[in-house]
Amino acid sequence: MALSDRLLRRKQEEAESQSVFGEILDWMLMPLLLIWPLSVILIQGVANSIADDPYDKALAENTLAIARLVSVRADRIKVDITPQVRSILYRDESDTLFYQVLGFNNELVAGEIAIHWVDPPLKLEYEKPYFRDGEIRGEEVRIAYVYLKPLPDRDPVLVQMAETRNKRNALASRIISGVTLPQFAIIPLAVLLVWVGLSRGIAPLNRFGKAIRRRLPTDLSPIPTSGVPEEVKPVIHAFNDMMARLEQNLQGQQRFIGDAAHQMRTPLTGLKMQTELALQETDPELIRASLRNIAESADRAARLINQLLTLARAEASHEKSHTIELVDLEALAREATLEWLPAAMEKRIDLGFEGTGWPLQVSGNPLLLRELIVNLIDNAVKYTPTGGRITVRTRASEFAVLEVEDDGPGIPEDERDLIFERFYRVLGNEAQGSGLGLAIAREIAELHRGSVQLKAGPDGRGTLAQAVFPRRRFTISALLAQSPEKFQPSL
Repeated sequence: MALSDRLLRRKQEEAESQSVFGEILDWMLMPLLLIWPLSVILIQGVANSIADDPYDKALAENTLAIARLVSVRADRIKVDITPQVRSILYRDESDTLFYQVLGFNNELVAGEIAIHWVDPPLKLEYEKPYFRDGEIRGEEVRIAYVYLKPLPDRDPVLVQMAETRNKRNALASRIISGVTLPQFAIIPLAVLLVWVGLSRGIAPLNRFGKAIRRRLPTDLSPIPTSGVPEEVKPVIHAFNDMMARLEQNLQGQQRFIGDAAHQMRTPLTGLKMQTELALQETDPELIRASLRNIAESADRAARLINQLLTLARAEASHEKSHTIELVDLEALAREATLEWLPAAMEKRIDLGFEGTGWPLQVSGNPLLLRELIVNLIDNAVKYTPTGGRITVRTRASEFAVLEVEDDGPGIPEDERDLIFERFYRVLGNEAQGSGLGLAIAREIAELHRGSVQLKAGPDGRGTLAQAVFPRRRFTISALLAQSPEKFQPSL
């Protein structure tokens, strides 16, 4: 990929990426912007209540003043409205006052008929002012009313006084403006303080990024966490873990390159020498023998290359993360055993397979698991003498177990761990091999969270190679889906 393409792709990724700073700022400011209108509504309710309190007292006093002018004479109700009282009713320049006196049968005795009747409360107290909101000719009013009991055996007399809300609304507006106007200065100040606080809070992340950019491409050492905030330490620990895995992967690649160069030098040198000898020969039989040796050397070199590639694939990080699926270990072992039958028959080796008869599932890479089985069978066929016996076996317990048992010469107990090292060969063994088969088997087993080990045979003879993997349990529906013939009734 060209440099310009990489830069363009990086800019696109940066444009699509999300900012931690922006996310935190959004989640802090969005609730603030939602709460602010709600606070204005609450302030308006509180302001109206505050504004009603002093004016309600004055309205109640005026209502009681009208109530004191009510008298009963000869079973008739009379209201003596003096000029002084009338001047009180009409001297307010901001609001309009209305009064009303209703008699025993709710008939209008005096005042404004537009004030609506109201039912008395359940626990009525005479000459106690009550308040409610109402409307007169489309205008909102505040109403104060009292009940009088001039005669013991008659219904109470209702006295009401209504006042428009101009003064109250004006006072409430002043209260609201006095409270909300400072908020227009406080909110931008709060946003600025949040901005500064977030900038200081994410400063360790910026320093972390600068420290990474200043490093050389070959510097994979861990980043120190001294003086780093606790919230940033998990990020640095995770990054250090990733760098350690990367360094391990790079070391594996370097080791693979060194091993491959070392091991390929010998067969290539042998092929070159055998080719030169064949070119010097004139006898057809000797030329044919040299060509057979060249073909055998080419086969060994191809086998070595395949093993080295398998070892590299087993160590590669992308293989450890992908192509993982449910694998029937028993089916893989049966197929591999059938493929090795011709090689076993050529040495007159009795190669057999013993299975559970059921799917034995593990989670893994089928290609790598197949390579593990092939390497174990290859070792057994290679080191078992002519006329020997090899048994490939699968067992199901808490784990999935694969065993390859032979009756060959066996391996000394003190060398059973060393033989898993790369290119290690048991002294005194003349069988052809690269010393990579068991190393590959162990790499693949560990990749699948399993293990592989060598033991002595059941009767003390030969070798038992045993690989153990975590087992995936089966449900009845899965068994029916994979092996329906096992549940078919016989006819």
